Amino acid sequence: MSRALNLLANLFPIWVAAACIWALIDPTWIAWFQRPHIIWGLSIIMLGMGITLSIDDFKRVATMPKAVAAGVAAQFVLMPFWGWAIGKALQLPTDFAVGLILVACCPGGTASNVVVFIARANVALSVLMTMCSTAVAIAATPLLTSYLAGQYVPVDAAGLFLSMIKIVLAPVAIGVALHHLFPKLVKAVLPVGPLVSVIVIALICAAILGARADAVLESGLQLLGAVILLHSAAFASGYFFAKILGYDKLIRRTISIEVGMQNSGLATALATKHFAANPLTAVPCAISAVMHSVIGSALAGLWRLKK
Repeated sequence: MSRALNLLANLFPIWVAAACIWALIDPTWIAWFQRPHIIWGLSIIMLGMGITLSIDDFKRVATMPKAVAAGVAAQFVLMPFWGWAIGKALQLPTDFAVGLILVACCPGGTASNVVVFIARANVALSVLMTMCSTAVAIAATPLLTSYLAGQYVPVDAAGLFLSMIKIVLAPVAIGVALHHLFPKLVKAVLPVGPLVSVIVIALICAAILGARADAVLESGLQLLGAVILLHSAAFASGYFFAKILGYDKLIRRTISIEVGMQNSGLATALATKHFAANPLTAVPCAISAVMHSVIGSALAGLWRLKK
C-alpha cells in the first residue's frame, strides 16, 4: 500500500497538468473550489508537513543561517532580474510585462514548501525561508516592482503576516506538536501525506486557472513561453547559485524550489487591486500559479525518485 501511495505521489506533474487542462476546457467543474477552500487546503497541507518535523529539525536549520540568507537573497535578486529581462527580451506588451515583473518580485509561496516536501529536500529550511522571504517582501516587493515596472505597489503587511501565521506557522506548529505528542498516530498517517498534498495542489492550480480561463486562452503562446522561461530560469539559477556556494544537494534543491516558486496568489491579488485599469496584468500571475507548480512538481518527482 505504501509503495502504491508513493507511486501516485510521484506522478504529481501528471495530476496537476491534467487538472489544469480540464479547468481550461471546462472551468465549471472546479468553480466550487473558491478562496476559502484554497486557504483551508494549504493549511491542511502545512499541517501534514508539520507532523513530519521535529524540534531537532528546526534546531539544525538554526545552525545554518547562511543558507537561509542565501536563499532569500537569491529570491529577491535572481527572480526579479529574470522577470525584467524576459519581458524585455520577448518585447511583451506593457500589461503582460508588468504582470511578469510583479509575480517575479513576490516572495516564495506556501506551495514551495509542499514541493520541497514531495522532493524529500529540507522542509524545515523551506518553511523558514518562506517566512523570511515574506517578511523581506513587505519592503522588497513594492520597491523592486516600482523600480523595475515603474509603478509603486503597496503591500498590506499586516494582512500578509496574518495570512502567513494562519496558513503556514500555526498549522506547522500544530503538526510538530502532534509529531511529539502522538507519534503512533503520526506514523499511521504519514504514508498518505504526500498524496493528499498532490490532490490539494492540483485542485488549487486548476481553480486559479479555471477562474481566468478565457484570458489565459486568449493570451497566446508568447505569454505562456515567457512564464515558462521565467520559472525555468529561476529554478536553474537558484540551484547553481547554491551549488557555487558549496551547499549539499538537499539544500541546493530547497533553494532552487524556493527561488523558482512564487506566491502567485499574492501577485494575482495585487494585480487585481492595484492594476484594475489594466486587467491583463493579472494573467501572467494566474499562469504562473500553474507553471511553477508543474515545473516544480516535475523536479520534485525526479528528485524524489533519485533520493
